[in-house]
Amino acid sequence: MRRIHPHAEDDPDIAAAYAYPRDHWLRLNMVASADGAAWVEGHSEGLSGRADKRIFGLLRGLADVVLAGAATVRTEGYRPARPRESWRAPREGRPPVPPIAVVTRLLDLDLGGPLFTEAEPYARTIVITTESAPKERREEAADKAVLIVAGDDRVDLATAVDELRGLGLGRILCEGGPRINAQLAAAGLVDELALTVSPLLAGGDAARILDGVASRTPLTLAQVLEEDGFLFCRYLREAHDEAAG
Repeated sequence: MRRIHPHAEDDPDIAAAYAYPRDHWLRLNMVASADGAAWVEGHSEGLSGRADKRIFGLLRGLADVVLAGAATVRTEGYRPARPRESWRAPREGRPPVPPIAVVTRLLDLDLGGPLFTEAEPYARTIVITTESAPKERREEAADKAVLIVAGDDRVDLATAVDELRGLGLGRILCEGGPRINAQLAAAGLVDELALTVSPLLAGGDAARILDGVASRTPLTLAQVLEEDGFLFCRYLREAHDEAAG
């Protein structure tokens, strides 16, 4: 892997390149085709590659919590994160893995699935839902996960982020999907976009990485890495002065 912006460098320190600048920081991590598709045949796997998987794993290792929407969790078959030797140093003083936090308005999740039954006690899955979710489902979720109720009919993401920070989970990695990304951007909660551009034209009717309410978040390109034709771009919200790399 090589850095091509802001300065050229072969084999940069990737962990340092993606280090969180502050303890409270929300990073979106997404992959898109060269023509902007967020998936191929319904899954992001078709856009990924060896280097992208390496960056994906690293970003999880750096995060305090991994946030995802219920549709992404179902489609991508989420399971709890598992410890990696490469995470030992960046996670020193923290649990070996970050918990997964799932945003779901109506709790339409398989609460008996591996994401809940296989999570370690120190990284129990977190469910973020609403007051309007069925009471029985909320009670079941509270028994099998850490339950956060944020909002009445729709999940209030600002409240959800505050609740995660209240649990000591300030460095938030959001893995999508596009609808929750759009909601986070519209709420002004996105500090950074880590975007992998895949060397592929996908066509079709796939969504972009933000799909939903329109909003404008000016970004500054802080860093670009490259390997095997994949571009790994790190954009920071313009309000932040922190430079990457």
